Amino acid sequence: MKRSNKAILTMLYAVLAVTFSSCCKKAPVDYVNPYIGNISHLLVPTYPTVHLPNGMLRVYPERADFTSDQVKGLPFIVTSHRGKSAFNLSFGMEDGHGIKPYYKYRYDNEKIRPYGFSVRFEEEEVSAKFAPSYHSAIYQIDFEKDGTPYLVINTSDGDMEYSDGAVSGVNSIDGKTRVYLHAVFSVMPDKAECLKNGKGEYIVLYFPEGTRQIYLKYGISFIDTAQARHNLENEITDFDIESLAMKGKEIWNSQLGLIDMEGSDEDAKCVFYTALYRTYERMICLSEGERYYSAYDGQVHTDSIPFYTDDWVWDTYHAAHPLRVLTEPRKEEDMLSSYIRMAEQMDNQWMPTFPEVTGDSRRMNCNHSVAIMLDAYRKGLNGFDIEKAYRYSKAGITEKTLAPWSGVRGGELTEFYWKHGYIPALAEGETESYSEVNPDEKRQPVAVTLGTSYDEWCLSQIAGELGYKDDSVRFAEGAENYAELFNRETLFFHPKDENGKFIMPFDYERSGGMGARDAYDENNGWVYRWNVQHDIAGLIDLYGGKETFVKELDKTFSTPIKGSKYGFYAQMPDHTGNVGQFSMANEPSMFIPYLYCYAGAPWKTQKRIRTLVDEWFRNDLMGMPGDEDGGGMSAFVVFSMMGFYPVTPGLPVYVIGSPWFEKVTVTLPENKKLTIRCRNYSPDNKYIQSAMLNGKPLDRCWFTHDEIAGGGEIEFTMGDKPNKEWSKDNVPPSWSLE
Repeated sequence: MKRSNKAILTMLYAVLAVTFSSCCKKAPVDYVNPYIGNISHLLVPTYPTVHLPNGMLRVYPERADFTSDQVKGLPFIVTSHRGKSAFNLSFGMEDGHGIKPYYKYRYDNEKIRPYGFSVRFEEEEVSAKFAPSYHSAIYQIDFEKDGTPYLVINTSDGDMEYSDGAVSGVNSIDGKTRVYLHAVFSVMPDKAECLKNGKGEYIVLYFPEGTRQIYLKYGISFIDTAQARHNLENEITDFDIESLAMKGKEIWNSQLGLIDMEGSDEDAKCVFYTALYRTYERMICLSEGERYYSAYDGQVHTDSIPFYTDDWVWDTYHAAHPLRVLTEPRKEEDMLSSYIRMAEQMDNQWMPTFPEVTGDSRRMNCNHSVAIMLDAYRKGLNGFDIEKAYRYSKAGITEKTLAPWSGVRGGELTEFYWKHGYIPALAEGETESYSEVNPDEKRQPVAVTLGTSYDEWCLSQIAGELGYKDDSVRFAEGAENYAELFNRETLFFHPKDENGKFIMPFDYERSGGMGARDAYDENNGWVYRWNVQHDIAGLIDLYGGKETFVKELDKTFSTPIKGSKYGFYAQMPDHTGNVGQFSMANEPSMFIPYLYCYAGAPWKTQKRIRTLVDEWFRNDLMGMPGDEDGGGMSAFVVFSMMGFYPVTPGLPVYVIGSPWFEKVTVTLPENKKLTIRCRNYSPDNKYIQSAMLNGKPLDRCWFTHDEIAGGGEIEFTMGDKPNKEWSKDNVPPSWSLE
């Protein structure tokens, strides 16, 4: 029987459509928009960082803000998140007016991708391209005018040298940690001059008249200049910048391709993959072959296990580390082993709280590195020494001061906590009497009490796993300390004085001074009233039950800021991304929308999480509500858009939110696959009607790590109206429910 012409044409169109879709499908890195969030709502913007995943060499344009049209030369390496370049590259044409150490250029036609950038400098009529490897990179400089071109390489605190067509240099970052440079050129300079620049030096390289194009390739090291040269020669053998950029693109596609999704919302894919790209900015691998420099003892070490640092764990323990535990457990084990080595290398052997390239800066409060140790161990990771992790975590929590932003031994304030179970607060106008307190960061009494309560829970859980019964009991008692500051009349965590009296009068929105640090930290009392990650069931009991808990959660999102916004944000600059009193811009808030699940109202989590991400994480220049913190905030987006979130790091459970895509495939170790499917998919269908886990009905709004770690399938049937009965009586686990 012959087919009609119409039928044949229909089949042909279908084949062509599939072929077109296949050949034109974007690769994961094509969705990355490094400019998302480059204009901040209030504090620090995101930076369009060019680097390879977890690579030591990172760069981004040195400018005051995205809206500025000037950059300070070209960078060689940004040594810390938000830091400045250790060396600087400038260029120009010799005109007899002298040479400066560096130049500020107005630019145009800038294009940045994770694996490279290009830019034109309009007044100089010069264009530049850049592509990185892990410890080395290439610049291409194109001069559009005739003349005698020159390049300037500057160090702000160090020495420069020119010999046999190569430049070498060293720049001190903090007086102890140094970064080294070795650079060579595609065109031999006619001459070179080395000049002083304050504490540093700069080299001017003059090239033959008429030179229009110069390639500069260089290596970076934290060990010495010989290693910098070795790094360059090991990674880059020619001046083929396009080939290097394509290698970088392939690496990024392989890394981002660990998570693949299907769906019609292209902007959502941009938001997702940009967030995933940002989780790879830190931690960075400092290993150069099998050697690495450690600022924690100032020595060069030999070790076959990669050494990672630069991690603001107060931010990243929430979601960035749990994401790696799921997708790249071997890399996470190396990072945890690095934490242990950092602790071993320090004199006091306390687990780091804010490890950076230059050492542990001890910023923020508490010591949540214990949480990432417990979380990984509970999820089956055993490629790090949990005994040492426990020993150094315990020492860091019990011996170091609990006062924020300090690395001194505990004093009288810390002793008060261990005796009474809370950090006492000062009344307004009362003078600080404890020397261990940082005068700028204050005591942060509620934040420190709640955070240390969580840290003690983590210690108690590890101690139990290791058979240390006395420690397990001791720290389990401390894990209940959060209740010491709960005001049952107001249902808020409320600062107390040393006599056990609540500080009065007190305004949960505005009391506490700058950043509310006299009571909380960076966020007000409305955010910290939920900050009991380890015992949400116990918190619900303090509220008097699920009904009141849900009602108060609703109030957090619906209670408006009093007075002017400018007045509020002048005091609470970190408390942006507001929905009522809730702040989407700060890590202590990230798990709050998921708490409805613990009170039998998961449909409210589904509604809220969809609204929050759509409102605050967008594919535009202001699409980040607050400080991104090098992956800390972005990992929340990655998890939430997949449809689940690790509310309690240390408890191997994921709480279900609302999936964004029709299909998500996560490639796990040994090429196992976790697939998340949405039936009745539409960007508007945010409510879960029913669910299946590995082919069986799932009547709960949570699942365990073990249920997905070996691969599997989660299937959601979606709708545009909530199913308020789904998982109503099957709440996620919590400590009090064990």
